[in-house]
Parts: sequence; structure tokens; C-alpha cells
Amino acid sequence: MKKLFTLSALALAASASFAQSSVTVYGIADVGATRVSGVKGSSVKLLSSGIMDGSRLGFRGNEDLGGGYRAIFTLEHRLELDTGGINNRPPSGSQLPDRVSQASRLLSTLPAPNQAALQPVVTAVAGSIGNTIGVNLANNFWDRQAFAGLVTPYGAILAGRQYTPAYEASVAFDTLTTQSALAFGQVAAIPASIDIRVSNALTYRIQLGGLTASAMAAAGEGSATTGRLIGAMAIYKNEYFSVGGGYNERKNEKGDKSLTSTVLGASYNVGPGAAFVQYVKVKDDNPTGLSTIAATVTPSVGATTAALIQNAFITGFKQDATAMHVGYRLPVGVHTFYVAYSKLNDKRPANADTTSYGLTYSYALSKRTDINAAAVKFNNSANAQAAPGGTGYLGGVTTSAGVDSTSLGLGIRHRF
Repeated sequence: MKKLFTLSALALAASASFAQSSVTVYGIADVGATRVSGVKGSSVKLLSSGIMDGSRLGFRGNEDLGGGYRAIFTLEHRLELDTGGINNRPPSGSQLPDRVSQASRLLSTLPAPNQAALQPVVTAVAGSIGNTIGVNLANNFWDRQAFAGLVTPYGAILAGRQYTPAYEASVAFDTLTTQSALAFGQVAAIPASIDIRVSNALTYRIQLGGLTASAMAAAGEGSATTGRLIGAMAIYKNEYFSVGGGYNERKNEKGDKSLTSTVLGASYNVGPGAAFVQYVKVKDDNPTGLSTIAATVTPSVGATTAALIQNAFITGFKQDATAMHVGYRLPVGVHTFYVAYSKLNDKRPANADTTSYGLTYSYALSKRTDINAAAVKFNNSANAQAAPGGTGYLGGVTTSAGVDSTSLGLGIRHRF
């Protein structure tokens, strides 16, 4: 009994010593049934994880150091409720949009014997690139977020894998806050218009009243320039409206300026709900990850033809587009309604414009659990092929250019 009392006293003393430190376990379990038309020549019916939110398990730590200083960390693990895995591929698999495989157009300009000889090489390159389409294919355990930081009276410094500034700004002015196939980013997912997360990132964040701002610099592994990303964002919010923007700039594996994303947005409380508007400018003249194609295929086709094939794929993956989004979010008791319209305006010769519109509905069974339904239509212009996905997965592409797609989803989400 005396030993038990001593152990209890020690436990209480330890608890008191760490009274200013806490670790929170949290997560989201989101799964449902979806039906998407226009994929693989017909429609696909799937059980999907992440219809409204990507399913996750997270740990968040906070220690008060006194004097306005706090040490914090976040570790967030991706999980797929449909498979129990930690990655996913789109329903269209490794299929690339027709417009990004410009090498096929190159073949059409060659004499028939050359076309036949080069087709297997081009198909193999396209397949290799297509195999990189998906979410967390590297199977990183803490894929969603993994960072630690110090909060001070003068701002916070965070280091690790984090959301990028432009993405944070886009989420703030997305009617759906990335939820469901109706979310803004769905119309520009392949190739991606905004880098969502980045590793090796150092961020400074500050909050002054209604103003939240951040600046980020992320180096490629082992390099200060190759694969680097820099970005910044600022958002002002009060009880009536919010306004702000963000910017990302990435360098490719050769150190050349690659994807840049500029985001501007605003929201305003209108009636019982809120209206949202967003504009995004996307530019990428030096796509990332394609600089080794020529070296790979040179033994098969020779250096001159290999360079032509590489340049054809690079041309196909270049981006020059604007995107806009408008929508309205209406909460009514346990019901929440979302309506939105988004449009990607492709300014390159392919002119692959995509528009999306529809309705998403959420019914709260409790403070933690809700059921959700989404009906979304994608209209693809002659050279566009976007297929709707969900918050936790890519929709992929339709069977061929110009094929439209409709997504119907019904799911349940639990937060803990």
C-alpha cells in the first residue's frame, strides 16, 4: 500500500511538472460510394476514401514555455478507408490526358515506318510518367504534414512538411474548402495548378488581429536551388468579409523556374450564408521531372530523336492558364448547402478548358458526424479531359479529349 501511494504521488508530481504541455490525438474517417461517368469508356462505381475530407490520423503537441513562447508540432498520417492503405490511384490509372502526350503528334508527322518503330518507345515513356499519377505513391507515413516549430510574441517559425502559401490562400476562398468533387482545385488537377504540400520547408507565420500572413522557403533534398519552392500569403478576415492572396514559385530538378501559382480571393457574408470568389493564374514553362527522358530513350532511338521526344512531352506538360471560382455556402441548422461554378481557361494551343458546377449537401448527425451528398458536372472542351475526384483522391481523366463527366457521391464523415 505504501509503495502504491508513493507511485501515485510520483505520477501526480510528474503530471504537475508537465501541466503546461499537451498532446492531442485527432483524425477524420471519411468514406462513401461514388459513380463517375466518362472514365474508361463508361462509368465507374467505387467505394472511395476522402469524399469530403481526406481521412487521417494526427498528433498535435503544444508546450507553454512562458513569456509568450510555445513549442509545437504536428504529425499527420494519411490513410485510405476503402483499402486500409496509405496511397491511391485515380480510376483512370496511368492514363495521361491526350494533350500532354505531344509525342503522339510528333509521330504523326513522320513517315509510316518511323511511326511504327517509335510508337513502343513513346508508349513506354507515357506509361512511366502515368505511373506517377496518384496520391502518396512513395508510401510516406507522415505524408500529410510533419513539422515542428516555435511560437513567439513576434510570430511563429515552423520547419518540416507543410501546406504551401498559395494553397492555403486557395482553400480560404474555396466555397467548399476543398470538400467534394465540387471543390475549385478539381478542374486543374492533372497537371496540378498549385503545389499543395512541400517537404523541407521553413515558414514564418504571423497573426495580427484579423491579418494572417506567412512566407515559406523549401529546398530540394540536399540542395538550396534544385527543386526549391518559395511562397507567401496574406489574408485579412473580419466578421463581415475576408480578402487575400498567395503566391508559389517552384524550380524544377535542373534549377529552372517551373510552376508558379498566383491566387487572389475574397468572401462576403450575404444573408444567412457567405459568397466566395477566387482567381488563379498558373504558369509553367519548365515542367518538373521530365529532363531525363532523352537520356533514357537515347540507346533505343538515338540522341536526335530522343531530344525530340523529350521536348514533345515537355511541351505537353507546360501550363499557361487562368482559373476562376464563384460559389455560395448556406448553413441552416444541421443542414449545409454548397453551390459553386469553376472554370479553367487554358491559354495554350491545346485550349483544354474545363468547367464544373453542381451541388454538395451535408447533414450533421452530431457535432462530429455527418452524411454528405455531391452531384457535380464537368464540361470538357474539345481538348480537355478532367474527371472529378474527391478531397482525398484524384479523379483522373476521361476516356478521350472532349468527353464530359458527371460525379455522384454519397458518404459519411466522422471527426475525432
